[in-house]
Amino acid sequence: MSVRILALVGSLRAGSTNRQLAEAAVKVAPEGSEVALFEGLADIPFYNEDLDVEGSVPAAAAKLREAAQAADAFLLFSPEYNGTIPAVLKNAIDWLSRPYGAGAFAGKPAAVVGTAFGQFGGVWAQDEARKAVGIAGAKVIEDLKLSIPGSLTRFAETHPADDAEVAAQLTEVVARLHGHAGETVAA
Repeated sequence: MSVRILALVGSLRAGSTNRQLAEAAVKVAPEGSEVALFEGLADIPFYNEDLDVEGSVPAAAAKLREAAQAADAFLLFSPEYNGTIPAVLKNAIDWLSRPYGAGAFAGKPAAVVGTAFGQFGGVWAQDEARKAVGIAGAKVIEDLKLSIPGSLTRFAETHPADDAEVAAQLTEVVARLHGHAGETVAA
């Protein structure tokens, strides 16, 4: 059975180490799964219920919802901005939490990972992202974590996919998320 995991990256920066981590996840996806990196979070307007009207949802938000509806699981990559979740990632979660009770996250497995410059690798932001995506309806896999500290130095000359330790840890995360998604799809 094929499993589609939608990757959402909370950094818009071209050289983002979290984007590189997501690219690595695409490469290490086990057979039978696909990690699809969503492009376009920068184009989605801030969530506003006045914009979220059937038939006139902004195209960028509709594209995100369509990709999320087609996904079997979610893998969020969160850096830490001032001790919390980046606005672009929170905005995506807000759009996907609607319509109330029928959002795209409903009952689907989700994991949050990431890297940050600080000594804890962005754990505060990742914890906040887990909380938000869980409230939005996802089945958060709480013990599925990967927080990589010192991103600017660790990945200054090495892509995360070429860091053997990171690649192994990320492979385990994606494989375990794949397993949870497979259980949900089969149920």
